[in-house]
Amino acid sequence: MKNLKAVKIENDELVFNDGTRLLSNHDQDCCEHHYLDFADLDISDFDGLEFDLTSDDFFNRVEDYGIELKPINGHVVRVPGYGSNNGYYGSNIDLIIADVKGNTIKSFDVSECQLWDEY
Repeated sequence: MKNLKAVKIENDELVFNDGTRLLSNHDQDCCEHHYLDFADLDISDFDGLEFDLTSDDFFNRVEDYGIELKPINGHVVRVPGYGSNNGYYGSNIDLIIADVKGNTIKSFDVSECQLWDEY
């Protein structure tokens, strides 16, 4: 999982050339929605960038915004995070590294990394 290149954005997941995926997860109850918005990115944002997902330092948490993916070379790519609920339910959100079959390799709590819209 070193020197990986992002090749496509699919189903709100960032897919790398070896099949590894980055996505967010939230165990949803009734009236809530929390996610990192990979689908809002353009794959051209990743042109020429390589990532080392074996390092816990491949991203920065940006409180009240989302995350920044930090490549080995080049510029960071910002991924917004969004959250909404009625104040009763949970607000947790995880950044997940998954293998080609969807099995979780590693998970990071990024709950503070989302813009809020409480109703």
